[in-house]
Parts: sequence; structure tokens; C-alpha cells
Amino acid sequence: MQDAEHTQDSLHHDVVIVGIGMVGAALAALLGRAGLNVAMVDPRPEALELADVGVGQPAPRVSALTPVSQRLLEGLGAWPLIRDRRVTPYTAMQVWDGEGSGDIGFRADQAGVPVLGHIVENDVVLAALEHCLARMPNVTRHYGQRVASLSGDPGAPQVVLDNGEKLAASLVVAADGARSPLRQMAGIEISERDTGHHALVTTVRTALPHGATARQAFLATGPLAFLPLTIEGDSHYCSIVWSTSPQEAERLEALEREALAGELAGAFDHRLGEVEVLDRAWCFPLSQRHAQRYYQPGLALIGDAAHSIHPLAGQGVNLGLLDAAVLAEELLQARKRGCELGEEWQLARYQRRRRGDNASMLALMDGFRMLFGARHPALTLARNLGLSGVDRLGPLKRLIMQQATGQRGRLPHSCR
Repeated sequence: MQDAEHTQDSLHHDVVIVGIGMVGAALAALLGRAGLNVAMVDPRPEALELADVGVGQPAPRVSALTPVSQRLLEGLGAWPLIRDRRVTPYTAMQVWDGEGSGDIGFRADQAGVPVLGHIVENDVVLAALEHCLARMPNVTRHYGQRVASLSGDPGAPQVVLDNGEKLAASLVVAADGARSPLRQMAGIEISERDTGHHALVTTVRTALPHGATARQAFLATGPLAFLPLTIEGDSHYCSIVWSTSPQEAERLEALEREALAGELAGAFDHRLGEVEVLDRAWCFPLSQRHAQRYYQPGLALIGDAAHSIHPLAGQGVNLGLLDAAVLAEELLQARKRGCELGEEWQLARYQRRRRGDNASMLALMDGFRMLFGARHPALTLARNLGLSGVDRLGPLKRLIMQQATGQRGRLPHSCR
């Protein structure tokens, strides 16, 4: 259905965004508050309501939002709504090699920041952004619709919805996920690497409080993260992300909750004591993808449509939010100069500012995955020495923390 408050004829829009996820919604909010006429399309039947999220048992999918992403959401007016629902700040990180003795810790005060980040349920972030969009009369949302085709001249692209409606714009933006149908329609090729991992996610209650610390163990089967959650003041909850082989993930997913709890506690060296699994386990494959280019005439890619990354560093949505912020900045600067939106030089600037940073992060995560996945004794010794060595080197630790908190490169104004 079409957003009831903002029904309008399908004429020409400044921008059409396909995909109302966290990244697409953030871009729409950045453009909408600047007065641009924006249309959005998503197959979901309706918007999320704030009253329905962040209550009861946590949703299985969460994100680790950096302080840079927090500043972007604050500027959009979404962060107070997120904070009022449910959010868990973390001030420390602990990482260790489950196959050896390497151990490294990070603290917010070492980075000169109050927190390293916040763990937030994805539904909470999206509901807050959609709440902001609902108050922008120049943003139209088309729910329950898919894009049937992408057509039109490069200077006047349009999408045709599966109900036959046509949405024309100066620029179409694909924010429709890692398997982006719009990217495929445009014929933009991607490089893809199978990580050899599936992710198992669930929510647990632990005997010991998490202490506002995000923890990750690198195991023989893959990295296991316990991400802190605080529910009604109780800090004994964690969101689990266990990246492991497809066969092992399938085995774990099939276990009864009590048996899975035992596996989790044991794999985690009982660092948080006994574990109680509160929800069913969900499993999904992990692939690393990167589009060979982020634009073509009339079309730009952002978020997972442009790149998808292994979740071991929790950077996926943060990279996507930076994509949205940079693309919005380039478009709005062009508009101030009196230029038509979506001209190739604007999109080339966006790609130049974002593709290199994203490629570096993808390469870094791939290197971590291969290093900690290797079972050779020499590599095991090297990474243990490396972790312990980094833990003693203050300047290097600060550099790593700057990367983890998003403080790198030229940030867009909305994230400063």
C-alpha cells in the first residue's frame, strides 16, 4: 500500500529510493529534511511502529552502531527515539584467540570517547527513522510494492512498480540489500567471495552481567560474539552471533535450547558463566560482495547493494550509513550550486569518497577471517603474539579503536 498520509500522483521526484531499510531510510531523511521530493519503495506491507519495537524479548538481529553513526542519527532526530526504546552502550571490547593465549582489550577512555558504540536492535533503528519520515510531507513511501523494471533515459530514469505505477526521478538509488534486484536490472557486476561461514544468531541470558563489554572469541569453528544487551536495567542479556561452517551452523541450529546453551557457554570459556538460550536460533549464509562500481547514469548504489561484509567487526550498517551521508552531502552541495541532481560528476565524487574506504574494510575483514581461520601452528603462534603485542602498544591500539569507532578519513558534515 502507499503511505496513507502522503499519497500523491506519480509525477517526477528528485530522488527515488528503492529499499526502506536502515540505510535507505537514513538517506531519505537526510534528503527529505533538506526539502527534496523523495519517493521510497519497499515490499514490506507497512511501516514499523515505535510502540511495537524495543519491548519484551529482543529481536534477533542487532547492530553495533559507532559514535559516528550515532551523531548522524542524532542530527536526524532519530537517536532520542532509539534511546527511549532500547539501546545498550558498551565501553569496552575484549577479543581473544580460543585456540591459544592471545588476548586484547579496548576501553573507551583509551580512545578518548565516552562509549565505543551501542548495540541496538535493527527494528528499533528502522522504526525511529520511519517515525521521522512520516513527518516529512515531501517523502512518499510505497509499501507492499516491488520494482518490476528500471527504464528511462540516463537523465530521466524511472522505476516501474509491479502494480504498473511509474516513478520518475532525477536519480534512482538502490538500497535494496545484498542481492539487490535493482543492481541486477542495471547490469552492475559484483565481485563475490563465499566466506565459508553461516551466521547463527539468538538471544541469551548469562549468569554474570556483561559489564557493558562486547566480547568476541576466535574459535577453530569461527568467531563467536557475545554482544551486550540491557533489558529494563538488567545487564545479564547478550545477542549471539556465531560465524561458523554451514555444517556446524546447521547442527547448532537443530539443537534443543538447553544443549545449545551448553555449547555456547563452553565455547566461550564460561567467561559469563552459565548461559540460557531465550529464543530459537536463526541461521543465514555469509558472503562478501563488492560492486565493481557504485553508479551508472541515473542510478547510485548504497549500503548492502554496494557492499556486504563479514559481521565479525560489526561494521556493515555503519559503512552503509556513511554511504547515505556522503551521497546526500554530494547531492545537496550540487543543488546549492544550481546543478541538476544525479549528474555523473556528483556520483563519481560519491564513489571516490566511499568505495576505497569500503574496499579497505572488506579487505581487512577478509584478512582477519583467513588469519584466525588458519590452523597452522606457526600462524596460531603469530596471531597470539600479535594480539598480546598490540595490547601493550598504546598508539596502535588507539589507531585500531579509531577505525572501530568510525573516526577515519573525511567524514561528511552530518556525521561530525
